[in-house]
Amino acid sequence: SNQEPNVRAIARSEQVPLVMDSISNTRNGSPQNLSLETEQRLLGTLRKIGLFSHLGGMDSSEPSSGEKYIRARLLFDEDVDQHAGDKAWKSIVIGASMFILTPVIPLDYDYAAHMTLELERWDGQVKRYESRSAGTAHYQLFSATTLMIDELKGHVTESCLTTLMQQMVRDTTFYSASSAPLLDRPIRAVSVKSNRATLTPVPMSSLPGK
Repeated sequence: SNQEPNVRAIARSEQVPLVMDSISNTRNGSPQNLSLETEQRLLGTLRKIGLFSHLGGMDSSEPSSGEKYIRARLLFDEDVDQHAGDKAWKSIVIGASMFILTPVIPLDYDYAAHMTLELERWDGQVKRYESRSAGTAHYQLFSATTLMIDELKGHVTESCLTTLMQQMVRDTTFYSASSAPLLDRPIRAVSVKSNRATLTPVPMSSLPGK
């Protein structure tokens, strides 16, 4: 399991609000409809680290133009691959026996996630964080359940979010209200040093009766 991100709370007087600007989700390269669960997971994880005075979803109104706040954008890329296990076909024989052996064919459900979180400060500067995680669910043919798949996705997603938060807490001063003045006209967004993503494996198995 992943370690929880270290909490480095900013003094209340130094905290500013964070508002979700957008969430873009793709699966195997194809655009997906926005998942409210993804937004709630992200906001819930952000709440744990105590850097911001208030967290607003995409349906919330932005603070006034005269207020300092952080604008967040999340890119969420998923890869799904469902396939037979390495030894799936070694015991299969041609003929009627195939239909007897079919229910116990081992299968794998591979799930990988890549997240990119961009946080834009009120002066236009941007911090970008990346994380990757992957896991595999092992099961027998016809034994896969929606709950099992959702559990795998949940573990992988949580791993990605935790890694993002671990990177964010190293930049506490960047999000403090006194870190930059409020400009009349925001400057062009400038990317600040990116953190290299690492792949975090999340092994998971599900067998009948367990």
